[in-house]
Amino acid sequence: MSKIEIDGVTAEFFGAFDNRDGRTADVARIRRLFLPGAIIVMTGPQFTAYTVEEFIEPRERLLSDGRLVEFSEWETSERTEIAGDIASRLSEYRKSGIRDGEPFEGGGTKTTQFVRTPEGWRIAALSWYDHG
Repeated sequence: MSKIEIDGVTAEFFGAFDNRDGRTADVARIRRLFLPGAIIVMTGPQFTAYTVEEFIEPRERLLSDGRLVEFSEWETSERTEIAGDIASRLSEYRKSGIRDGEPFEGGGTKTTQFVRTPEGWRIAALSWYDHG
């Protein structure tokens, strides 16, 4: 059952950014998926560590102001290890959309740390690396 629940949280996370076909991206749902105090890290040349709120705010704006449309991101493969009330997931993902009028595609790797809480599995930390 734990793996199914973690799959669901992961799918909700990826789905939070979807604004295809005129949908409104529901980036605010990330607050529910992450623990308070969780950390989100973007690696690479623009290395940045975010709080949940610091991560949400610019993405909410970008996905609603018309600069990034027809955007979605989806997991293409994963490996999940569960030990009691903790879990780690390594995901490969793809993304596509239209940013500032230019179509783009890319992908990357995310690593997600989960903990089981009384309310269910939540994300304690997430890091990602975009391959391009």
